[in-house]
Amino acid sequence: MLTINVAVLLAVIIVLRLRRRTQARSRNDEKLTVLIVLVFGILVAPTAFGQGVLDAVGELAAGITASSR
Repeated sequence: MLTINVAVLLAVIIVLRLRRRTQARSRNDEKLTVLIVLVFGILVAPTAFGQGVLDAVGELAAGITASSR
């Protein structure tokens, strides 16, 4: 089973890939970055950290929805 260590490695790869200038990226490079981010999300989601992020984003979205009414 995959652990959070793989997710940490993917997080480092994502940060390094996103530091590059936008003009230097090709379409395939952008697609690969999106794929890596999706895999990262799938790995982090079932962890306690992922659930905490989900709860925080849910509260933020509820606050924004309540304030716009």
